[in-house]
Amino acid sequence: MSKKYAHLGLFSAVAIIFGYVESLVPLFAGIPGIRLGLANLAVLFILERYTFRDAALVSAVRILVIGFLFGNMFSILYSLAGAALSLLIMTLCKHQKGFSLTGISIAGGVSHNVGQLLVAMAVVQNTSLIYYGPVLLVSGVITGFLIGILTGEVLKRIP
Repeated sequence: MSKKYAHLGLFSAVAIIFGYVESLVPLFAGIPGIRLGLANLAVLFILERYTFRDAALVSAVRILVIGFLFGNMFSILYSLAGAALSLLIMTLCKHQKGFSLTGISIAGGVSHNVGQLLVAMAVVQNTSLIYYGPVLLVSGVITGFLIGILTGEVLKRIP
């Protein structure tokens, strides 16, 4: 049991560090709001090794700490919406046959962007933001694929 809490603490810290580093280095320069989502590696790892509840805890800790240190209330709101939808979809996919870790991660990446887009449309009260959807869907597939591969490699190396 203490090993589990050590992993939760360690991966929360890793997610916070990844989130901070990622905020310093814009991966997709010129395309607003698109990031690799390295911090999601920690959440996906915990979801695979432990439970939905544990992954939700790591995700919430990560979002709140990064939001209060380096963001604002809107960034926390967008991140919470994206993370909640993403975690829900990844959990549903995990319990279905035929989804690999990479497939689960892609579903999470896409749904994270959809969650953020829905909140953005509600905040600005303008549905024309939906035109940004295809860009976010493509980026969600690409980043989800990369995070899925990386998480698979981490899972192989941490018993």
